[in-house]
Amino acid sequence: MSSFFNPASDGGSVPEYGLYINGEWTEPGNRTLIDVDNPATEEIIARVVEATEDDVDKAVQSARQAHDDGRWSALSPKERQQVLIRFADILDDRKAELVKIDIAECGSVGWFADAGQVGGASAHLRSTIEAMDRFDWEKSSPVHFGNGIGQGQVVRESYGVAALISAYNFPLWLNMTKLAPALAAGCSVILKPASTTPLEGLILAEIGEQAGIPAGVLNVITGGRVPTSALTVHPEVDMISFTGSDAVGAQIYEQAARSIKKVVLELGGKSPNIVFEDADIDAVAAQVVTHTIIQAGQGCSLLMRTLVHRSRHDELVEKVAAGLQAITVGNPADSNSQMGPLISASQRAKVEELIASGVEAGAQLVTGGKRPEGLDKGFYIEPTLFANVDNSMRIAQEEFFGPVNVIIPFDTDDEAVEIANDSIYGLSGAVNTADTLRAYKVARRMRTGAVIINGGGGGFPDISMPFGGYKSSGIGREYGEWGIEEYLQTKSIGWAAGK
Repeated sequence: MSSFFNPASDGGSVPEYGLYINGEWTEPGNRTLIDVDNPATEEIIARVVEATEDDVDKAVQSARQAHDDGRWSALSPKERQQVLIRFADILDDRKAELVKIDIAECGSVGWFADAGQVGGASAHLRSTIEAMDRFDWEKSSPVHFGNGIGQGQVVRESYGVAALISAYNFPLWLNMTKLAPALAAGCSVILKPASTTPLEGLILAEIGEQAGIPAGVLNVITGGRVPTSALTVHPEVDMISFTGSDAVGAQIYEQAARSIKKVVLELGGKSPNIVFEDADIDAVAAQVVTHTIIQAGQGCSLLMRTLVHRSRHDELVEKVAAGLQAITVGNPADSNSQMGPLISASQRAKVEELIASGVEAGAQLVTGGKRPEGLDKGFYIEPTLFANVDNSMRIAQEEFFGPVNVIIPFDTDDEAVEIANDSIYGLSGAVNTADTLRAYKVARRMRTGAVIINGGGGGFPDISMPFGGYKSSGIGREYGEWGIEEYLQTKSIGWAAGK
């Protein structure tokens, strides 16, 4: 089988990709095309179609017919599970190809593209497959009809046609956190990956077809605002799952409300990491460095507000600064690179503007804050650390989506919790202390969807547990059976005894 991705750098022309609707690929010729850039080199590596409202309608109608005739939704969970197992096997077989795509279009460094982006997507799919066995798809319940006794059945049915709108920072992973539970639940879907990282969505259409997902059940369209808006308002779309900024999420929420669509929103974060005076500072410093540089800081659940007891502030700042200064920033295609670029010039400009605001506000810029020397091409920024930050500053309140961590001192447990909760976001968080009971009590007081104690779960939320946010970080939960739950309706069926 020929490779899905054959970039011009390998000796060919720039590849062009159409849309995948009702089991067929459209030809990209004579269509408006979007350039897909390599953020490390600024080279065009592919072109994809800018889907129109008519394209969206065709994809939605295809999904509607596929759902309503039961070619997927009427299968038993076990039958759907078998197809998803084949999907996972093919995904794993094509891992090397997927890693190559992720490095090229997303700018992930090699080890993270392999273990985090592609490996994480595979792990999530298999976790969802396992969750299908634990899920309570149907159960009996006694019911009362007046003075009589009857029998009832509570059944879980697919929500219908789901629009899955994903983000660029973890493209394959985020596509899969939506696609896996939606397909497990029996939905028919239209997947719209981010316009900057569309290839990791399009290749899933090819893999799904190879796995035996029926035509019309999985449709993949590409583009920016036009297809996003068209999906949001389309009358035949039953629900929307969106990952992205809180600003766009709010617009989708408002538009979807007009037709009473269900929405699942996974939005921004400014996650606090509370470090008490008895914490292992070496371990915490390593955690802070890791969260700062992973995917160049482009992650909604990364711990980017470090709240440290004042007595340990300077020590932690020194260790984190040393760790960040030792990071090799460069082209992800180079195996020596530990951190790659931001996704685009506009994203880098946003990060640079926010860094400047921190300096102007009086925060201590400890290290970083500028473009690395010797990297004239690519959207790079140095790993950056601010210290002695006040939580009211923009750099403590706004999401950088870049490799910038801020360290905020506190004096008491109550003050730490107050600072942690003083944010419009509430996606993730952490507590570091030698006192586990203290950590647990503080975790319960934090207004956030996940809390990591002393680096548990590798320092990131675990895929076997629900993931989602409080406040402006979103609505609903993803991962495992909680993710499947979002794509299901509940139906009660009752009948009188003897009838």
